[in-house]
Amino acid sequence: MSEAAAAPAGRELFTRVARKDGRSVAVIVSDTFGRAWRIGIQNVALGVAGMPPVIDYRGKDDDFGRTMMGTVVAVADELAGAAELVMNKTDRVPAVVIRGYRAAGEPGTGRQLVRPAEEDMFR
Repeated sequence: MSEAAAAPAGRELFTRVARKDGRSVAVIVSDTFGRAWRIGIQNVALGVAGMPPVIDYRGKDDDFGRTMMGTVVAVADELAGAAELVMNKTDRVPAVVIRGYRAAGEPGTGRQLVRPAEEDMFR
């Protein structure tokens, strides 16, 4: 599934679950992805609905009082990677439920995970 297709699919699933039982849940549509400087693949978020896909710590102090300049955590990717450990690439498990993660901030989309063209070394 392409990133363009994942966004509407994630929003639709998010809306259906909320409508069905009234719960507020986040949805991440993911797929495996290779990384240029690492061996192996990992699940990454393609589409995100109902949660912020990143936590931006830039401008905040770390534990030692130093201001963080480049720390942006891709939490949607981290949750997608955790889900893959349960789904297992070859077991054909289509979905998992992750409980206990508390998303803070405004919901966003998977597009927030894509590096802007001027920062992308491989475009």
